[in-house]
Amino acid sequence: MIGTCSAVSCAVAPVAAAPVAALADAGAMAATDIARQVGEGCRTVPLAGHVGFDSLPDQLVNKSVSQGFSFNILCVGETGLGKSTLMDTLFNTKFEGEPATHTQPGVQLRSNTYDLQESNVGLKLTIVSTVGFGDQINKEDSYKPIVEFIDAQFEAYLQEELKIRRVLHAYHDSRIHACLYFIAPTGHSLKSLDLVTMKKLDSKVNIIPIIAKSDAISKSELTKFKIKITSELVSNGVQIYQFPTDDESVAEINGTMNAHLPFAVIGSTEELKIGNKMMKARQYPWGTVQVENEAHCDFVKLREMLIRVNMEDLREQTHSRHYELYRRCKLEEMGFKDTDPDSKPFSLQETYEAKRNEFLGELQKKEEEMRQMFVQRVKEKEAELKEAEKELHEKFDRLKKLHQDEKKKLEDKKKCLDDEVNAFKQRKTAAELLQSQGSQAGGSQTLKRDKEKKKAPHHPTQAGSVAGSCCKLPNCMVKGAMFSGLL
Repeated sequence: MIGTCSAVSCAVAPVAAAPVAALADAGAMAATDIARQVGEGCRTVPLAGHVGFDSLPDQLVNKSVSQGFSFNILCVGETGLGKSTLMDTLFNTKFEGEPATHTQPGVQLRSNTYDLQESNVGLKLTIVSTVGFGDQINKEDSYKPIVEFIDAQFEAYLQEELKIRRVLHAYHDSRIHACLYFIAPTGHSLKSLDLVTMKKLDSKVNIIPIIAKSDAISKSELTKFKIKITSELVSNGVQIYQFPTDDESVAEINGTMNAHLPFAVIGSTEELKIGNKMMKARQYPWGTVQVENEAHCDFVKLREMLIRVNMEDLREQTHSRHYELYRRCKLEEMGFKDTDPDSKPFSLQETYEAKRNEFLGELQKKEEEMRQMFVQRVKEKEAELKEAEKELHEKFDRLKKLHQDEKKKLEDKKKCLDDEVNAFKQRKTAAELLQSQGSQAGGSQTLKRDKEKKKAPHHPTQAGSVAGSCCKLPNCMVKGAMFSGLL
């Protein structure tokens, strides 16, 4: 680093010390023109010899070739329009893939990535197909999965950019660079599904409309169909990708090709022998349609514009236009701005600090609101608990009073029962006493009668009759009679 700095200062010092007259002699007019183009603060100096920075383009080429390239294509169209076949034809290979059915419940995006090599240039190609697009009865939300997929790729790239440690040189860029929109060869007009979908996608991706299976309609109908499609796109405000004409090397061919949009294409992986050459073509009972014959279809024009001339511009447009728009909207949603309310430059640090202070203020405000809400809820809960406690006390007092009343009633009943029991016991005692007295009196009376019997004269008949009659009476009746006599 020290040697480099000294060499630079040695090379610049003589130029800085050179007089103005010498510079004017070297070419004042040329310097003035260049200074007018690059700005007043720049100076032009003549070189005394070859320096070598003219090899910078070669260095960029070598670096790009060593790193490789990535290109992502989104194929949008109804099932059966030949999307997979056209991709196979474009890249002259056979990509693996399962055929899609018409029974999908919704639109699904299927992404496949392939590593291709041509000469010493490597290409990481990603083909995204829309499985089930246009197959549902309700096609109102068919475009939403496509928009969400494109935004997801933008979001992944943005998150990689916002990382502290970025590895963008090794990051696989999955952003969609080109959208080939396949139009059914109806020959009448665009479907409402096509117009709505392209309108939703034109600000997010480079749309290149193509008429699929263009051999299904006649040449005159195809010309009218192209004019009809172009007028409908313009009237509905759909912005399709226009091949750039600002570069002089490709301005003429791109300007011519813009007039041929949308391209009418045919795809085929079948090779037929036509003349002495094997060519990709489609064989029909009435003849043969050659894929690479520009009189038959626009496949060669599509391949030329998409791959051989404007592939880098498609990549650049994706990054500088569509991704930048997404990034700007996303950062504005997050609160980042380039200028303050006074239209003065606003640095990222200032924006971060302002956003942080705003966030802290909102957080403090929410915290205070939550505290007030908590205090309010605590007060409400305390009031509810006090009310519940009051109700419980009242209920307790009622139950206590009821309990005392019941207890008093039970005590009164108990007292009555005790009195009845005591009275019963007294009556029982008196009855037992009377019974014992009666039994004693009956025993003495019996003894007295026995004595009288012994003293009385013996009359068997009378005595027998009396004894017999007396024996016939039960003992209980005799005792009752005696008890009643005593009473």
